[in-house]
Amino acid sequence: MAERNLPHIVLNGISKSESFRGKGGGGTPSPSLIQNRQAHAQRLIASLDAIQVEETARATYIAVQGRPGEPFLPEKFNVSGLSLLNMKEADTDQQVPGRAIVKASRSESGLSNLKGKLRQFAGDLRPPNNNGVRNPYHADMANSVGLFAEIELRDLWRHPTKPFPEAIGPIPWEVWLEPGEVEQFVARAVLEGLTVYPDRLEFPEDIVVLVEGDVGQMARTAIGTGSVRSISPPGVPIDFVDGLEAEEQADWLQDVLGRTLFGPQDQQAASYVTLLDTGITLAHPLIQPAFDAADRHAAVDGWDLADLHGHGSRMAGAALFGDLRTHFNSTAAIYVPHRLESAKVIPDAGHNPYHLLGDRTQKAINAVEVKPDRLRTFALATTTDLDTPHSGAPTSWSTELDQLAAGRSGEVKQRRLIVTSVGNIDAQHDGNTDYLNKCDDLDEGEVQSPSQAWNSIAVGAMTEMNGVGGPTHGATLAEVGDLAPMSRTASWTKTWPIKPDVVLEGGNWYDDGYSTTPNQHSDLMLVATSRNFPERSFTHISDTSAATALAAREIALLRASYPNLWPETIRALYVASARWTDRMWSHIAAADRSRKGAFDVMFTRYGYGQPNLERALKSASSAVTLIAEDSIRPYENKGSGRKLNEMRLFELPWPTNVLRGLVGQDVTLRVALSTFIEPNPSEVARGRKNRYASHGLRVALKGADEDVDDFTQRIGRTADEDQPDHNGPVGGEWDFGYNRRSVGSLHIDTMTVAASDLARRGVLAVYPVGGWWKENRSVDPERCVARFSLVVEIDATEAEADLYAEVQQRVAPQAAIQV
Repeated sequence: MAERNLPHIVLNGISKSESFRGKGGGGTPSPSLIQNRQAHAQRLIASLDAIQVEETARATYIAVQGRPGEPFLPEKFNVSGLSLLNMKEADTDQQVPGRAIVKASRSESGLSNLKGKLRQFAGDLRPPNNNGVRNPYHADMANSVGLFAEIELRDLWRHPTKPFPEAIGPIPWEVWLEPGEVEQFVARAVLEGLTVYPDRLEFPEDIVVLVEGDVGQMARTAIGTGSVRSISPPGVPIDFVDGLEAEEQADWLQDVLGRTLFGPQDQQAASYVTLLDTGITLAHPLIQPAFDAADRHAAVDGWDLADLHGHGSRMAGAALFGDLRTHFNSTAAIYVPHRLESAKVIPDAGHNPYHLLGDRTQKAINAVEVKPDRLRTFALATTTDLDTPHSGAPTSWSTELDQLAAGRSGEVKQRRLIVTSVGNIDAQHDGNTDYLNKCDDLDEGEVQSPSQAWNSIAVGAMTEMNGVGGPTHGATLAEVGDLAPMSRTASWTKTWPIKPDVVLEGGNWYDDGYSTTPNQHSDLMLVATSRNFPERSFTHISDTSAATALAAREIALLRASYPNLWPETIRALYVASARWTDRMWSHIAAADRSRKGAFDVMFTRYGYGQPNLERALKSASSAVTLIAEDSIRPYENKGSGRKLNEMRLFELPWPTNVLRGLVGQDVTLRVALSTFIEPNPSEVARGRKNRYASHGLRVALKGADEDVDDFTQRIGRTADEDQPDHNGPVGGEWDFGYNRRSVGSLHIDTMTVAASDLARRGVLAVYPVGGWWKENRSVDPERCVARFSLVVEIDATEAEADLYAEVQQRVAPQAAIQV
């Protein structure tokens, strides 16, 4: 190993082109060839005997160097108690032999078996082959080896580009171990004086442990245990932001910048994340290529456009790159197709008066929309607790967001896609033992205004961070896949929209075992860009701000791929891509999952779950997504009042043949209906969803044995009262149910049914229910047009059915049927 600095054993006296296989002439090798073969075997055995074997180790490491002129066959060292750890192919042009690192197991007698094969090679020959030639045993293996030697610690280094560290003092190491050998390694590491961090990453064939110590300590621990499969730099050094000097951070920055391609050049065609925040720094090299000085604005004339607080610059880094930590872990190229705009809504000193929050948001949007035709995703990660709890009822700020999204407010009358944060609870809460109870508390944890807006996408935080490389003591609060410890939730279960809509990574907090309040640690947060460049290149971002930035980034990428889709459609695609994690599901007992009321805890904490951008972007061969963008005139004047006017029926290009062929197989149908309502926040509307929303739309599916006429009559009977049809043929089959599905302006539900049954249900209806347009005759009925997007997904993943191909064949211009 490296700390003993032993040289490799160099073998001489054997021609590069000479091998020890049998020759022709009756299959009897010459005496000189026999002598050379035996001498080669003896030298190889002697080189193995020279390798130090630790009595406490479960395995011994061996460096195998190939022999010029012979094929290098490292796979020969992955049998009989030998494990191939890594290899480098031979470079024949440069005459560099191949090299492999092998671990010989003590329990499986790996070293003894290898020596035994070499003795067989030196001894009697195999029986003659079809050509009458007698070859030595294990000739391919022995001929390919030029030498065996002890390894150096650098031979276990696994990073493809970063060099093995030459530091003298303690450094962090990511150690990849055999599962089941962790305890032995940890015990020896502690004896050697290494700092061992408590958290683990578990993979099918490896467990990763983070330690800190010098090269000698690491080498002695590795050879003393024989448990290490490889070592690498940790994903990010411990205390990455706080622990690195400015020059070291600059090196990381240059590494990321060198791998990043920004685009597109045509800024008018680009997808933008527009941050309604504290401003964005222009100086940072990772921000500058995607952000023009002309795209800095403010809600109030005269405000400084620079980011003096840093929050907006942190949001900018996350909105462009996601968690920068993931890029430090990788050597892959990075593509950033979208751009940034800044509309400052938070003053550098003081705060916005409550009654001006909506106005400042509108004015900030007006400022950026001097260029009105850009493809924008607005991100607002600031909230207020001055009207909490509001129990989901509209506030002036949330109502203004609804108006802005619907295009009824702002100087430019256009629909907008707005992403908001649900806000964070007080970080000093005493939730170390039960943080979820604090997040669920009506008074302390309810989502803050304006995130209850119907037309926005409200984002909460979850976490997949388990603290690898993090706290040296204590335990993380949130389990992997659960709600982040500071994320707010919705206390209501009816009337008002499901909020949050989705949850994304917001980091974790931990209990240090001493204090009564949660603690933060840099390794439990996302890494983002710092406004203080060049003094500092990176900083941290966490909680619902981080989650909102990540959501805005993903939505901007989705819009870049589908620039012609409506904002309502993008919202439906993105939110409908979300799923609850296994950890979230663990809060509902398996026996209760058939009860629709049991889903309340899921919706109020996690919305529809964690979104999946890949799912939102494309249909797999066995999961096909159908999209319809349309509008209806929901009400008409009749006599002294207004009545429901029309519905839309969609005969979808159902993959009928494939579905019918899936005998005995179930498939999952997921339907999302998205519309932007015009709000009415009058006092009489509080607590009455049909008086706040301009209109309400619902979706229904035809029964398998129901003809279209019966289907439309059934819908007509239930639309007036906006009630579920309990007698309908599919009423009980929806997972979430009518009451849960029919709140807000985004409606999502799923059902899992027999494929052959779904094949006969290829008609969906979008129909209106009540709204203030219906009750207020002073509104011009010609203006009362409800635009909507319908997204339908059929998933037969388990059946591996090629649904997509049949749908492609059947797709033709589909005209909606007016009824």
